[in-house]
Amino acid sequence: MSSATDYSEAGERHRIAGQPLSHLSIEAGHFYMDDLLNGEDRIKAQLKRVAPLVEAYTQVARAEFGPGARVSTCFLVDDYFKHDTDPTEILTKLFGAAEECGVRIDYLAREAGCAEVPVFIDSEPIGDPIRLAEMMAARIVAEPEENSTGRRPPTAENGWLCNGRRSSEYDPRQATQVRPYRPPEEFGARNHSIFLDVQLWDRYTEEIGGEPVERTRWSCPFLASIWQLLRLGMIRHEGAVVAAPLAWTEPWPEDWWKLPTVVKLNPQAAPFAAYRAVSLLPHSYLGIEHAVRVILDHLQLDEEVYAKLAERGAAERVPVTVPRAVTQRLNHVFLGDA
Repeated sequence: MSSATDYSEAGERHRIAGQPLSHLSIEAGHFYMDDLLNGEDRIKAQLKRVAPLVEAYTQVARAEFGPGARVSTCFLVDDYFKHDTDPTEILTKLFGAAEECGVRIDYLAREAGCAEVPVFIDSEPIGDPIRLAEMMAARIVAEPEENSTGRRPPTAENGWLCNGRRSSEYDPRQATQVRPYRPPEEFGARNHSIFLDVQLWDRYTEEIGGEPVERTRWSCPFLASIWQLLRLGMIRHEGAVVAAPLAWTEPWPEDWWKLPTVVKLNPQAAPFAAYRAVSLLPHSYLGIEHAVRVILDHLQLDEEVYAKLAERGAAERVPVTVPRAVTQRLNHVFLGDA
């Protein structure tokens, strides 16, 4: 039989940890790994357009929250789909271009770290990683469709999530009788639908030790949705902050996996997570971020985490109202090709 002391200690272990917060997190860019490998001209052209926007959003935050407004910048590196690259080569090129263009990068993050978060002690990864993508996939709640036949597998099985009702093209009822085609329909559409069906993951088989092992490959939109939640301070694991930034003073390792999910580059930086976030991205990311917003609207997030964050916002010198919907805390600016 468990004693009252045992129960209390269990409660202590899972108490929701607080997290330092900036007023605004600015994502100063996101390039595919191929962009980072193939020369510097495009990187510099993009960063030159980002620099005045970083300054403009910083001034907006100061106008709303005072001259002491906390603003941090970050940059996400795509090391999930192309991880066989040299971190030293990539990061030397990126940071050199950012310095030349006047873009401050306070925090560096790895996209692969949004799938699995390595645990570090003294700059060394230890033990098993936190399977973050798997953990967040379990929180997806798809909207039920009225009069559904149940023929299509649920999101948890097939890895697809949509913002409405799918078309009737593959409705089994069509096999026995002729019915008019029913187009897809967005839930809560205003006059007309903008229907989106997002793939969150797929499965593949890998041979290990002569035995087939099924693996999960997470999609870019799903990993990006986790990235945005980390920036907004909305993820905990057993009550603890996930992927808390770590300062890095060692040389860059030869393997991306030997870096923390979030690296603190600027010792004087304001906190990584923030009440609000804005992403300054190439226009090619518009579709991905549309998918991100659909995913975020279907994630059941921890109510205690939100309550603690809202309480912290209300206690600020200039109170910060924290909307319950995370998509209301997230903004985007899409930049055309330079």
